[in-house]
Amino acid sequence: MSKKSEKPAEGKEPEGNWKDVIYNPRTGEFFGRTGRNWGIILLFYLVFYVFLAAMFVFTMWVMLQMLNDDTPKYQDRVASPGLVIRPNSLSIVFNRSESVEYGKYVQHLESFLHQYNDSEQAKNDLCMAGQYSEQDEDPQKKVCQFKRSLLHHCSGMEDTTFGYAKGQPCFIVKMNRVIGLKPSGDPYINCTSKSEKPLQMQYFPNEGTIDRMYFPYYGKKTHKGYVQPLVAVKLLLKKEDYNSELIVECKVEGSNLKNNDERDKFLGRVTFRVLVTE
Repeated sequence: MSKKSEKPAEGKEPEGNWKDVIYNPRTGEFFGRTGRNWGIILLFYLVFYVFLAAMFVFTMWVMLQMLNDDTPKYQDRVASPGLVIRPNSLSIVFNRSESVEYGKYVQHLESFLHQYNDSEQAKNDLCMAGQYSEQDEDPQKKVCQFKRSLLHHCSGMEDTTFGYAKGQPCFIVKMNRVIGLKPSGDPYINCTSKSEKPLQMQYFPNEGTIDRMYFPYYGKKTHKGYVQPLVAVKLLLKKEDYNSELIVECKVEGSNLKNNDERDKFLGRVTFRVLVTE
């Protein structure tokens, strides 16, 4: 006589149901582990992550001991400075008869040149023109004067609108600061028209020169009060130049500074757009 397989009674839960997975009252296990096992695991990870945190803090401390507060340890990626213009816009568009339109450019130039006021620069040193101002051994570096009055017609002192009201706007070109930079030769700024129309320009200081006495720069912390040398360029626009878009490119020339790197359009040069209407 064959035995029939016995089926569990309908509605009766089998032993070891799903609730035991969370907590088993017979063994005292929670999610398959006893309290002692969970304690060991938590202790292990606590020690592990404390060790990682301590190693990270120690590594950062060692790295900080190797850094100089005044100059970066590695700066070979920035061998040449970039060029920027003021007013801080690559598109200068205005109507020369509307002061509201060019007022923002005038205000920006006035605010930027405040630190170059002759009264402010009188506190700085008169340096030897044509020579580097090397001060490697001096704990506090001297700052060479660059007076606003050197910019003449673009200083905002003779013409408070910087030529914008007359339709002959000024803009200022400056090099970005690079610690330790000593450009060879006699660097100067040269601007050309990239449009079909040739443009007449006037440079301040004369010929757009950048004197070597403003180099090298020793860093914000050590070289407090340092101001970069500027070159102001006045566009001598005529009536036929109005209402036409003009593309101007300025480069630093006459030295070993790069100005033709196709991967960086601002390395040693800057290009911007000018449109004056009347």
